[in-house]
Amino acid sequence: MSGLDVQPLTEGRNFGVRIRGITLEQTQDPAIRDEVNALFDKHGVIVFSDVEPSPRMHVALSDIFGPLKDHPSKAVARVDQDSMPGVIDMAMKPGEPGDIDVDGVTLASWLPWHFDHAYNNELNRAGVLRAIDIPPEGGRTGFVDGIDLYNALSPELREKIEDRNILYRMNVYMANYRFGAPAGYRVHSEKPSSDIVMEESRDVPRAVHPAVWTRTTGEKVLHVSPWMAEGIEGDETPEGEALLEAVSREIVELSKDLAYWHQWSPTDMLIWDNWRALHAVSGHPPKYGRRMQRTTIKGDYGLGYFEGGASNDNKIVERTY
Repeated sequence: MSGLDVQPLTEGRNFGVRIRGITLEQTQDPAIRDEVNALFDKHGVIVFSDVEPSPRMHVALSDIFGPLKDHPSKAVARVDQDSMPGVIDMAMKPGEPGDIDVDGVTLASWLPWHFDHAYNNELNRAGVLRAIDIPPEGGRTGFVDGIDLYNALSPELREKIEDRNILYRMNVYMANYRFGAPAGYRVHSEKPSSDIVMEESRDVPRAVHPAVWTRTTGEKVLHVSPWMAEGIEGDETPEGEALLEAVSREIVELSKDLAYWHQWSPTDMLIWDNWRALHAVSGHPPKYGRRMQRTTIKGDYGLGYFEGGASNDNKIVERTY
């Protein structure tokens, strides 16, 4: 045995484990790499606590899980690509545009439940996050297991959504967020980078992903991203929209009990399974800043495609490292 300190994130739950104190040297040990990958496949989220808070540790941890892939949008800020290829930098400075009202509270950096790259035909395997600047209030990142969501979904909705495919488009204008929006949802302003992202994705066709898929281990996963969803393939009708809204609304409600919300420390890094989990950001008071860095692990589950049989040439350009 490797002697890794492994504990559940939530007692009595399979979703998520915490590994304390893994070292840079251990990330290069083949036996430890195999053990960590097995834990990831089984549990879907790993929080690495008490690790060296450095760019080299971020990249070394990410390398355990596979090659890195650049973010598909050129408008997303990058860290120095010579020293940290594939690392994106997500910073919100105090007072920047982008504030949103959620349940009567004005927040910066709030994001709804989603999976990454839903707007492409390929889905990256995972993301690895670390916090650089942590606001003293809020700023948590939430994760919910699609296996848990499928099992908890009402039987009526489960039957209706089981064999449906969902249409997605790169749409970062938060005013366009439609399905499962919280009470009192109001966008004060869009982020400055949103116009660039929308322009570069203007001619990309919509992507299609199954609402439910089955893992090789047999579990069914409810994998609907309320953010960037545009409708149900072949059923863009009032009835289809009502079904997608009902499923999205239930995801939001179920997540209140099922989600794990991570309160960040500078010595934390975290990986989540993008084929299995949804994630969200709680937001924080606009008077504070927040800065995160992320790597993306290449991979694809092989079930997505572009609407109308559009070719892979239509995808938003990506690079692998």
